[in-house]
Amino acid sequence: MNKIIKIFNSRNLLSDFFAKEILKNSELIDEGDFLTIAFSGGSTPKKVFEFISENYKDKIPWERIKIFWSDERCVPPDDNESNYKMAYDALIKNISIPEENIFRIYGEIDPSEEEVRYKYVLKGNIPLINKIPSFDIMMLGLGDDGHTASIFPNNISLFNSDKICINTKHPESGQDRITFTGKVINNSKNVYFFVTGKGKSKIVNEILNVDNPNKICPASLVEPSDGNLYWLLDKGAATGLKNI
Repeated sequence: MNKIIKIFNSRNLLSDFFAKEILKNSELIDEGDFLTIAFSGGSTPKKVFEFISENYKDKIPWERIKIFWSDERCVPPDDNESNYKMAYDALIKNISIPEENIFRIYGEIDPSEEEVRYKYVLKGNIPLINKIPSFDIMMLGLGDDGHTASIFPNNISLFNSDKICINTKHPESGQDRITFTGKVINNSKNVYFFVTGKGKSKIVNEILNVDNPNKICPASLVEPSDGNLYWLLDKGAATGLKNI
C-alpha cells in the first residue's frame, strides 16, 4: 500500500485535485474499457460533486466511466436520504453520462435481496482481481466515530466479512443499509478519503498517528492490498496532525 496524505487550503482545491485524478485515471484506461468509480455519500462528497459539475462536466469523458456506490441507505431513490439522489442532484443530472453507465443500489427493495443482486452487478461490470471486484477509484467518507461506508464501530467485524456487499444497520436509528465490505474496499486501485472540517480533526489524528494509530475503528482498516490510499484533508481536518 502507498499512503498519500494531502492537505488543502480550501475545499475547492481539494475538489479540483480529485477532478484531476479522475481525468488522469481515465487516460490510463484501454480503448473500449471503462473507468470504474464507487461514489460515497456525505456532505464533503456532495461539495466535490458540485465543484466537478460546475468546472469539469465537459472535461471528463463520462461516456467511458461507470459509476457505482460504496453504500446506500435503504430508501427509495427520490428520498432525500438517498446517496444516489444526492449524487444525481449534485452531479449526474448535469453531465453527459449514458444511463447504462450508472449502477445504483436499489435501496427500495428487500436489503437481503439487494446485497446479493448488487454483488452480481459488480461482478458483471468490474474487472476481478483474485475473484473480487477491483475499482479504479473508491470514494470514502469518515464519520466522527471512525465509520466509513456503512460499517460502524459496533459492527466492525463486517469489514472482514467474506461477502462483497452486506446488509447492515445504523447503530442509532436502526435504518437498514447496504455497504461494501473491506474485501472490496481494500481490493481497489485507488482509495480516497474525503475529510473536511475541524470537527473531524480528532478522529483523523487518531487514525493517522504513526506512533499509536487507532485500530479499533473501521476507517483504520482501510489498507488497499495493492493500491494507493489517499487522505484528502482541508486545513480544519488536519488541525494538530503530527508525525506524518
